[in-house]
Amino acid sequence: MPHLAMPDLAEHDLVKPDLAKPDTPLPKLTAPSLGRAAPQRRPVVGIIGNAHMMNDRYEVHAAGHINSEAVAEVAGCVPLIVPADPRFVSVADLMAACDGFLLTGGRPNVHPDEYGEPETPAHGAFDRGRDAITLPLIRACVDSGQPFLGVCRGFQEVNVAMGGSLYPEIRDLPGRLNHRMPPEGTMEEVFAHRHVVSFNPGGVFARMMGAAEVMTNTLHGQGVARVGSRIVIDGTAPDGTPEALYVQDAPGFTLSVQWHPEWNAANDPVSRPLFTAFGDAVRAWAARV
Repeated sequence: MPHLAMPDLAEHDLVKPDLAKPDTPLPKLTAPSLGRAAPQRRPVVGIIGNAHMMNDRYEVHAAGHINSEAVAEVAGCVPLIVPADPRFVSVADLMAACDGFLLTGGRPNVHPDEYGEPETPAHGAFDRGRDAITLPLIRACVDSGQPFLGVCRGFQEVNVAMGGSLYPEIRDLPGRLNHRMPPEGTMEEVFAHRHVVSFNPGGVFARMMGAAEVMTNTLHGQGVARVGSRIVIDGTAPDGTPEALYVQDAPGFTLSVQWHPEWNAANDPVSRPLFTAFGDAVRAWAARV
């Protein structure tokens, strides 16, 4: 039998048996006495899923592979896809199960009822289940300090959750660029950098990126109209479209962007610091609860 080395035990760690009494039981060595540490748990990021129909008949909740990749490999957290529907989960459930949230992009738009405007064909498709989860979730996280990162639709949700509104189609506005996804091309071409985003001098994003402006992709049709309460627009496209924001005086991480930083997040010099900072915020939250 191989020799098993035992750790050094301090005088107070070991109850010595009475050698004069052979029936005295030997002390039990607990896991801490053996020097075993509990494995460190990676914090969990709830990735807001989108409902859609697979093969035109099978309903699913899903999120893009690149979202999970960015959360796992750059933020350093466990990605957990959330079925964003109040029939299945509640805001309280999610805040208890997750340490932070990635508010993803998605084809459906926030319903204009949520910002007091009538529905029109220009507003496109909707996902009222997601509206019912993400909007109150954002407000609850703003209050509690639980971190979230908003991306594309998620960026728009943060503005709406804080009382703002959206333009249904920004390319129809005078002087605006077409920010929509290119209709054709490879994934690399669809997610290619297409315009500059300029940050407020000395602002949160400029300090995080170490740059006054960066190049980003653009794959959205809607955009911020009325700016919500406490929303700080910290970056804009050349046509004035808001592209980066945060919630003023929120106790936690609330940074949100209109572009898609999850694409090539490990290598992109703009995406990597954003997901790294988000991961740090999620770890800090997990360590305090």
